[in-house]
Amino acid sequence: MGWVFHGLSRLPLAVLHALGAAMGWIVYALSPAYRRRFKANVAGAGMPWALARPAIAAAGRMAAELPWLWIAQKGRPFGARLRWEGAELIAAALAEKRGLVLLTPHMGCFEICAQAIAERFTTPEAPITVLYRPARQAVMRDVMAGSRERPGLATAPASLAGVRQMIRALRRGEAIGLLPDQVPPDGLGVWAPFFGRPAYTMTLAARLVQQTGAALLLIWGERLPGGEGFVVHVLPAPAIAKDAAAEGAAATINAAMESLIRRAPGQYLWGYHRYKQPRGLDIGAAPDNPAP
Repeated sequence: MGWVFHGLSRLPLAVLHALGAAMGWIVYALSPAYRRRFKANVAGAGMPWALARPAIAAAGRMAAELPWLWIAQKGRPFGARLRWEGAELIAAALAEKRGLVLLTPHMGCFEICAQAIAERFTTPEAPITVLYRPARQAVMRDVMAGSRERPGLATAPASLAGVRQMIRALRRGEAIGLLPDQVPPDGLGVWAPFFGRPAYTMTLAARLVQQTGAALLLIWGERLPGGEGFVVHVLPAPAIAKDAAAEGAAATINAAMESLIRRAPGQYLWGYHRYKQPRGLDIGAAPDNPAP
């Protein structure tokens, strides 16, 4: 698998996106279960099919662009391939030195968000820390481990140690990144509405804000057509009260994710199994007050 990634990384981004679009449609055509879930999620959200349909190809583009992001661009500036909207919000939040939590859904190119922040705002001494779950396949774990390393970018495993790592980062005034629409293991979430349906939602994102007093922003990476690059959008986030109950805080975050998805439904992963039952707890529950 590693040699395949390295081989694909030599292709232009436009070619990778074209291949990815075809791959997205092939998967959609060959997998009845994926197709049913995709359509059910779109219908359940009340989203017009014409707006969501481009997400079939976008899902393939998301996978196909990884070799370019992880390997071809490693150590290289994005230059004209990357634009910003709302970058001043990140600069202002980091200047406050109280920590910054950045949330993005499974939408667009979420991989580029942390890399873009590392390029523009953070340093090896004060990086952005992103939560990740290691790949199941050993080969992919090796590819991911080496490819995601960047100056100014640190990773935290989805474990108790990773939670503590993120809390320490926030208390130092640094930034962290999460995908709050990822279904957490049983015991690490609550049921909260997402597009009008109960979805098991992580409590970690809100708890990090409540426990540390960190600032909160929304972010997503828009994929431009024709391999032109990406636009990183940064937006204000709704306030989460320090004493807000877990269910209410989760509902607030889900509503914020909905607001982003409605901006570009053609780039959201509608095929993601968002409404599944959580699996058994396998990464260790975070305590109410993790040690610093």
